[in-house]
Parts: sequence; C-alpha cells; structure tokens
Amino acid sequence: MPDRERAQVIDPFTATADGERGPFPFDLYERQLLAQGDSWFSVGAIPPTRTTRVLAELKLLRSTVIVNCAHPGAILHHMTKTTTEQPFLRLLSGNIARKWHAILLSGGGNDLIDAVGASPDGKPEERLLRTPAERGAGPLAGADYVSEAGWTVFAEHIAEVFNRLVDARDRGINRTTPIVWHNYARVMPTKAGAGLGFGPWLLPALERYAVPKADRLLVSDELIARLGRLVADTVAARRAKDPECRLFIADSQSAGLVLADTDAEGASGDWTNEIHPSREGYRKAATAWEAVLDPILG
Repeated sequence: MPDRERAQVIDPFTATADGERGPFPFDLYERQLLAQGDSWFSVGAIPPTRTTRVLAELKLLRSTVIVNCAHPGAILHHMTKTTTEQPFLRLLSGNIARKWHAILLSGGGNDLIDAVGASPDGKPEERLLRTPAERGAGPLAGADYVSEAGWTVFAEHIAEVFNRLVDARDRGINRTTPIVWHNYARVMPTKAGAGLGFGPWLLPALERYAVPKADRLLVSDELIARLGRLVADTVAARRAKDPECRLFIADSQSAGLVLADTDAEGASGDWTNEIHPSREGYRKAATAWEAVLDPILG
C-alpha cells in the first residue's frame, strides 16, 4: 500500500506574501491546489479546536499544498460570495494566478440551510418547505414537504453560480485545471449548535414548519439527496456543453458518516454539532475526496 502524505494547508496571504524567507516554496510540493468553500473547508465550531475540516484530513499519494481561500464568519457564506471573492478570483484567473493542479469547491450546503430557514409566510417560490396546509394530512413522503416552486428557484441559482465559477476558470491560465465539487453527508436535525449562539440551523426551521419529530430525518434526507442530484445534474449539464470541462464530484454522501442521535444536544455520531462533522467524520469525508484526487493528481 503506497504511503499517503497529509496535505499542507495555507492561506492566501501566506501563498502570496514575500516573508523574511522569501516567497512560499511551492516547488517543494509535487502538487499545488486551490480551494474555496464553506465551513466544511474552514471552521465548523467555536472554538475551532472542537473539530477540524475536510482539507486538514486529506492524505494524498503526492506531496500537496492547498491554498485555502475559505474562511469563517459570523454568517453562513453563500455560494455566490464563495465563488466571487476577489482573493480567490485573483488566484484563479487574475494577476496572481498560477497554474493549479486542481481546484476544490465546497459550496451549496450553506445555501440549502439558509433557504430551508425562509419564513413560512413567504410565497412558495421563496421557500424550500411547504406549510402544513399545503402538504395536507399524512402519512407523507419526504418530497411532500418540499415546495417544488422554491426548489426550482434554488436549483437554478446554484447552477448559475457554479457555471459562473467555471467560466471564470476558463478565462485564465487554468482553463484545463480540474474542478472537484462535492455533495454533503446525511444530516440529523438536532439541538446541537456550534457555540456562542451559532446554530442549530436545520431543526429550528423544521419546527417553524411544524414538521413532526418522526419525519424530521425524512425531510433532511430528501433535501440532502436533492442537493446531491443537483450537484450531479449541474456537472452533467456542463459536461454535455463542454466535454473537455474536467469537472468531478467527490461523493461525501457515500462516505459512511454515522448520524447523530435524534436527541443530541452536543457531539454525537460522526458530528460535532448539527451540520459540522467531527474529526472522525471529516476524515471519512476526506476519503471521498482522495478517491477522486489521487487519479487526477497522478
């Protein structure tokens, strides 16, 4: 079995600043990657030492450095912001761009969580869930809880933002650089927050829509499965348009993360809080990325 080496993760400032020892020594690493994304790439708990992130758990066959543009914040970072931040775009196709061996993207999950939290008073196209009056009497399937008009708007938004990212890549020296996007693992709606008042996210939204406790995982599974299909369909549509686009998917949904207990108020299963995995959970998710990256990086 070949030895695997943990990837080195640095921030954009370290990558571009000339310190006392000169520019960052990219030539010491066989492969150089650029990453952008949400809390699965940055911070998922307060304090940050309560968990880790996907990138920190990557162990690859080639020595690799990852310039990570993802960062924590007081609010959920939507995919639009993730893919249009200037430091990331400058490193991708701007005046400080370099030829990367792969571009890693974690995006769409925060948009989903935010959209689920939209007010039940909004129009059907402005929210992802149906009100109790709209969904009728049970027993209900997961799809019965979803506002199809709202999902259509959401799906079009995610596809548009992702395609803008691919367009930005194609305008510069990274035209042929692979992009690896991922879906997200199943999430149990729980009371477990991230600390300092952040979260939980999904459970309060389901409670506002009066989703019975027995159906909360059913609804969560429906939404996560739809997001996975959306990622796959968006990539497939771009491949059909451009067979040489070099887009790939890391399948986090098949990484085997153990669900939290339904009554968890803290760490449980492979989760530190409601929507962020534990170190072991991220390690499992990292294996899905490794399965895609090792062949790409050669």
